[in-house]
Amino acid sequence: MVRTLGIGTGRRKTAIARVYIREGTGSIIVNGKSVEKYFSLNEQVITVRRPLVVTDSEGKYDVLINVYGGGTNGQAGACRHGLARALCQVDLEYSARLRKNGFLTRDPRMVERKKYGQAGARRRFQFSKR
Repeated sequence: MVRTLGIGTGRRKTAIARVYIREGTGSIIVNGKSVEKYFSLNEQVITVRRPLVVTDSEGKYDVLINVYGGGTNGQAGACRHGLARALCQVDLEYSARLRKNGFLTRDPRMVERKKYGQAGARRRFQFSKR
């Protein structure tokens, strides 16, 4: 039986990622697919891998991620946040490097809600004087 070393929950916009870290060879599985197959853009794959690169732990751990909600960019950000949190559970010395790079801080930017009597969040309906 494989023992889970760390669990982290990451959030970005409306995406939520649950990240499990186990000892292994460095594979990253996102919703049952490899990270390269799940995220179509190379930039998103790099975003997910950044916490492992910063902590010099690529190839040490297997990462299993369940992510839902939002779009692919938000999901990549949520995976990065959750992976950073899980790595802090594995080794507390990673915390300083991850915080310095901003991976432990949740990005609070979200889409503003639409208000009643308006066309959008801030856009008004056209004003007619007459």
